[in-house]
Amino acid sequence: MTSYGSDDNLQFEEHSSTFLVVGGGIAGVTCAETLATYHPEESITLITESSIIKTIANLEPLARYVYKFDVKERPLNDNNSGQAALAPTILTFVDRLKNIEALDHYVITENGRRIYYKSICLCTGATPNLVLCNNPRVIGIRDTDSVLTLQKYLKNAKCVTLLGNGGIASELAYELHGIEVHWVVKDNHIASTFVDPGAAHFFQESIRLKRSEISNVGEKKTETNAIVKRLRYKEAQSEELSKEKELHGAALGPDWHRNFTLTGNALPTTDSPIMHFKSHIKEMKEENNKLIVTLSNEEYIECDFLISATGVEPLHNYSCSIPLTLAADGGIAVNDMMETNVEGIYAAGDVCTAMWDHGKHWFQMRLWTQARQMGCMAGRSMGAKLEKKVIYQDFCFEIFGHVTQLFSYPVVLLGLYNGQGLGTDYELLIRSTAGKEYIKFVLQNGRLLGAILIGNTELAETCENLILNGIDLTPYGDDILNPDIDIEDYFD
Repeated sequence: MTSYGSDDNLQFEEHSSTFLVVGGGIAGVTCAETLATYHPEESITLITESSIIKTIANLEPLARYVYKFDVKERPLNDNNSGQAALAPTILTFVDRLKNIEALDHYVITENGRRIYYKSICLCTGATPNLVLCNNPRVIGIRDTDSVLTLQKYLKNAKCVTLLGNGGIASELAYELHGIEVHWVVKDNHIASTFVDPGAAHFFQESIRLKRSEISNVGEKKTETNAIVKRLRYKEAQSEELSKEKELHGAALGPDWHRNFTLTGNALPTTDSPIMHFKSHIKEMKEENNKLIVTLSNEEYIECDFLISATGVEPLHNYSCSIPLTLAADGGIAVNDMMETNVEGIYAAGDVCTAMWDHGKHWFQMRLWTQARQMGCMAGRSMGAKLEKKVIYQDFCFEIFGHVTQLFSYPVVLLGLYNGQGLGTDYELLIRSTAGKEYIKFVLQNGRLLGAILIGNTELAETCENLILNGIDLTPYGDDILNPDIDIEDYFD
């Protein structure tokens, strides 16, 4: 481990700060702003690799612990608006962390700064998990810069291969126009990171209906009736209605695609992607200025480039004089106070892995929602440690909650929404209205443990209360999701 403190030949620009936060994403910015709110008298320093930071805007509660919000990018020095991007007590440096000297409580940056701290929070996020990352025809989608690169590639492209099945891949498949899209997914249904096959079928049918309506303007719209089903998990498998999948997090925030035009240079063609289910890439090679992709089922795709949206890996490209303990997934291991194994060092967001005993209805997923929650928790914890106070973990970690948008539909995920960790011992209650809504309740022993709300988010608060209170819903039977009965009148 290299130590910079003993080298008299190196000259450093020295600074000192009570709190040091590394990372200009949601976790880092939330942590710094939380510290500024609770401890305005203390010095706070934020190191960010970009002069553009990500902030939360339009925060709107859908339930007690579930929030809808927008992710906004703001320059650190916005001369046009006349407003500072961060609280005035936060000092910012556009720089990159290089080394942490944990015993002496200071860091060294790439630009030659030595910054002393009392506590530091690492919020360095994650990096795309690319296939053949050294190939210039493979684009990883992670942040705004990568989407801008995608826009540039699309200008002269006629065909693209899309790899992945999470939130970003799903939105790209829906938003890409004027280009032939081959969508390669390892599962037997789309958007498996977030939803089950039943919800995936709802999305596909809804998209088909919308396109049919557009192409038949003036024709009378066909009415659709809500369908309520109760299914055992084993039946759901055979009915293609639920299968546990490995969870991955999406990197871009809610509604990110609304800020970009993603149009190719192909002749007018159908906007529906060509699906390649239960496949993965076996080989890629370049021929005649084209990328030839060979799939595991021996299918060949000739395209201009490949978009890789296959998840992320925690990013910690810096050293520490006392090695940080890493979890099996490569994240920095943290306890319920967001503390690492090294005194004075905290971590939050995508870079960390939650190693505490999770609440019954909570699990980690690398999402903007949890980045915000962890950043806030880390800030509170750092402040409490300074004042030698005892605090408790925020109650938001008792129930998983995420608000997003898929295929233009608002989506709320609550609790064990796909039966995570329940094996086969649960029931599903489903209400689906094509083109309008898809609602799924996950019940065990008559109690609601999770829910998916697509197209209808008004039930979010009721579902949150039912999950946390553990009310026995057996007496209500299928009426819980009867479209003619307002269940909010039952329980709110």
